[in-house]
Amino acid sequence: MKRSNIIALILFLVYLAAVAYCCFGHFSDLPQVESSYFGIPSDKIVHFLMFFPFPILFFLAFDRHTTKPWHAVLMTAITFALGCALAAATEIGQSFTTYRSGDPLDFYADILSLGLSSLLILTVDIWKMKRDRAKGE
Repeated sequence: MKRSNIIALILFLVYLAAVAYCCFGHFSDLPQVESSYFGIPSDKIVHFLMFFPFPILFFLAFDRHTTKPWHAVLMTAITFALGCALAAATEIGQSFTTYRSGDPLDFYADILSLGLSSLLILTVDIWKMKRDRAKGE
């Protein structure tokens, strides 16, 4: 395994640990923040930002250079599905705690974030394929 793949895998695992800590930590002494920005509830923004890196880090840790567009689409779909499963698991898990609640709107923010980030990764992967194909010709 290349050194860059090992670093990417470690970053991905640290990210997963940070998501778990943020989702299940008991934070009672946090300072008050604005309840919304531009009409969007701040906790939805936090969920969006928290799940946006998932497809990027997953791609860096596990994607081997794809050579066909359908491979890129398949990898993106798998990444998105795994991210959605993680988001659903965190919301379901939070509903079993006494200090958190599972909110479907948080899950929707997670899905939006995962979708946008996945499309970004798919675009970059297909661009890389086209660039490599152009260099090889």
